[in-house]
Amino acid sequence: MFPGVHATSHPDKPAYIMAATGKVVTYRELDDAANRLSNLLRSAGLAVGDHIAICMENHERYMEIIWGCHYAGLIYTACSSRLTSDELTYIVNDCGAKAFITSKYKADQAAEIAGDMPGATLRLMVDGTIPGYDAYETAVAAQPATRLPELIGGMDMLYSSGTTGKPKGVLGTFQRTELGQPNGVAALSSMLFGVTDQSIYLSPAPLYHAAPLRFNLAVHFIGGTTVIMEHFDAEEYLKLIERHKVTHSQLVPTMFVRMLKLPADVRGRYDTSTLQCAIHAAAPCPVEIKRQMIEWWGPVIHEYYAGTEGNGFVYCNSEMWLANPGTVGKAIQGVVHICDENGEEVPSGESGTVFFESGAVFEYHNDPEKTRGSRDPKGRGWSTLGDVGYLNDDGFLFLTDRKAFMIISGGVNIYPQESENVLINHPKVTDVAVFGVPNEEFGEEVKAVVQPVAMPASDDEAKALERELIAYCRSQLADLKCPRSVDFRPDLPRHPTGKLYKRLLKDEYWKAAGRSI
Repeated sequence: MFPGVHATSHPDKPAYIMAATGKVVTYRELDDAANRLSNLLRSAGLAVGDHIAICMENHERYMEIIWGCHYAGLIYTACSSRLTSDELTYIVNDCGAKAFITSKYKADQAAEIAGDMPGATLRLMVDGTIPGYDAYETAVAAQPATRLPELIGGMDMLYSSGTTGKPKGVLGTFQRTELGQPNGVAALSSMLFGVTDQSIYLSPAPLYHAAPLRFNLAVHFIGGTTVIMEHFDAEEYLKLIERHKVTHSQLVPTMFVRMLKLPADVRGRYDTSTLQCAIHAAAPCPVEIKRQMIEWWGPVIHEYYAGTEGNGFVYCNSEMWLANPGTVGKAIQGVVHICDENGEEVPSGESGTVFFESGAVFEYHNDPEKTRGSRDPKGRGWSTLGDVGYLNDDGFLFLTDRKAFMIISGGVNIYPQESENVLINHPKVTDVAVFGVPNEEFGEEVKAVVQPVAMPASDDEAKALERELIAYCRSQLADLKCPRSVDFRPDLPRHPTGKLYKRLLKDEYWKAAGRSI
């Protein structure tokens, strides 16, 4: 299935609705727009399997652009609208984009990079134009809304968010399959999460990220309606559930935290009873946060652990989680293996690197070293996303942290996720990052950087809050796992998808030491 099929059977049905403006795009409008863009791309010389890059905010034309690329059989790279110019130029050139589409909202950056992407000979801008770019609206309006004679579906090549290093494109195997073959997320959405053509899906995150992009596409494959938020706001999210009678949504744990920090009377103001399935992923969810969400919304919370790489899929529903608090679930795609540094499997309950054994094949574009680093050292064909965790006796997976963020203090391995999960539940904490900083005696010590509900008004208030938070952490964890010091900031560098750019914080503290480990 694809929007063109739904445009025939129910042309006036909303394919998606923009949350802030209420703009409705029907399946007929989406199909016509995608056909026009696919014709434009083909006339510009882009062939099946060629690459294109897109960098835009959550715009009302975003999904028509993605579907147009899909109709044209292209490999499309959706780029973060928050990238620096150097980062964006790197990705556009690294992916080999022959075309680049952006918006007037990004005009300053578009002008800055215009001379630095020689391969992207077709450059289009939505909502206006600047030198070096053609007007998107004018270009597509000149094209017919008829379908291309060769209906080969495209695919994404998305880049890692760069939370632990330079972004790398994740490239699966491109197969010349007929347009309309659903992707894996569409199959999961239907069979596992119960998405149907009657579903209303609320999308609160940036569309350039893997999960929001693929879930919106999945709903359109199936024929449902998506509601796309331009920006996430906790109360507005609850309001949209009630207004549109939302049945499905996909979130990240930080969104749960933001909603739970709302006053009780605000949380109780909106009817969320239409929710059938609230899916979360992208980062481990603190146990108490998830418990509170299940108590509030009921057993509609579903969790999965997977990556853009598509090498495995771990899942649990609310009942499974309540029986195994803290788990991210059991593998339903691939087999999970926990291995030590030598690639040997470890017993249940013991932490190690999480590997997937599966038939999925991926590589990191233009980075054979990173690709090799993701593979099982014993050559068994297993691959890892770089996470650390353990399996319990019943085969449920528990994640402890990213391997790159592990703290080694006096020879002891410390996973900062544990103390983050404790501190985020303190009523005076809005956000928190824990990582290792230099210590001459032990190599590293544990540091917390906290975004408080209210910034301390004086040094004395800051010191008192620091003592309170350290004591709170030590009341629930061993001393060695808790921060020895706490710094306060009005904001933390968190990606809109919920991922924390911990590396940026950590680098600040290690720069003065003249070393990185």
